[in-house]
Amino acid sequence: MSAPIIAFFNNKGGVGKTSLVYHLSWMYADMGLKVLSSDLDPQANLTASFLDEEKLEDFWPDGDHSKTIYGSIEPLLRGVGDIAENPYAEEIDERIHLIIGDLALSRFEDELSQQWPHCLDGKERAFRVESAFWRIMKRIMDRSSIDVALIDLGPNLGAINRSILIAADYLVVPLIPDLFSLQGLKNLGPTVREWRNGWQERLKKNPVRDLELPRGQMTPIGYVMMQHAEKMGRPVKAYRRWAERIPLVYSEEVLGKEYRLMEKREKGNQLGLVKHYRSLMPMAQEAKKPIFHLLAADGAIGSHQKGVSEARENFHQVALEMADRCDIAVPE
Repeated sequence: MSAPIIAFFNNKGGVGKTSLVYHLSWMYADMGLKVLSSDLDPQANLTASFLDEEKLEDFWPDGDHSKTIYGSIEPLLRGVGDIAENPYAEEIDERIHLIIGDLALSRFEDELSQQWPHCLDGKERAFRVESAFWRIMKRIMDRSSIDVALIDLGPNLGAINRSILIAADYLVVPLIPDLFSLQGLKNLGPTVREWRNGWQERLKKNPVRDLELPRGQMTPIGYVMMQHAEKMGRPVKAYRRWAERIPLVYSEEVLGKEYRLMEKREKGNQLGLVKHYRSLMPMAQEAKKPIFHLLAADGAIGSHQKGVSEARENFHQVALEMADRCDIAVPE
């Protein structure tokens, strides 16, 4: 069984999506899994979370994209070849590999838009373009014996994200309990179903037998409530008002009729709550570490140590719930 690819997506920005992917990458590594953390958001915030500015300059010199995601698709975009034979991934840790993000990736948007309808005409190039992200990840995953791949996407419903979601086996929706997240779910759900159905229709037109393509499964496995605020161990009133409405909206708009059976899960569709670790988050960003790796030397002293322990348990529980729903074997 191939390693699962999990996309983290919400067309509403500012919900903590990148932070969630970053922390879960480290958590799965701590749990003994090999992780491919894929920065496929043209804003490249995930890459900036992992790497300091000096390292970023090395990957983003003027005119050279050879070690970024854009470099891996550039020959295809220019019409002089296919994806890179040996796409690059930075080894952050012995268990974490990172596909380097690149602001130039936005140049791929128009080509993806143009090739999408050509798949229905059985055009080989169209299928190579639309499957590029999946084939890049698969080459890295096979080469590095990856156990799970996590993808950070931008907050929009454009052609780049359509192509990325086609590559995903599973979909996680990070959100915050507010009106905008509720509205975002109403846009996201129907669009994802439309993209899934559109790709299934196109798969039948693949003209090249030996061109392996993604299945376009993108099965929604649940949502993670981010920036969760508590008072005396309970959600504060302003958050609770919206949080109580999310389960029904998620069920109706994201799952739809074809996934009603998921309603029978004991824990419903919520994968977990991630608290708002106010003062610890900037501390972790400065140290280029996940919150649960912070030490006294990083400034995590006194009451902060309790927050570090809580964060470890918090992300560990989310990681376990995701692993269970995606059939990921976690080492004992």
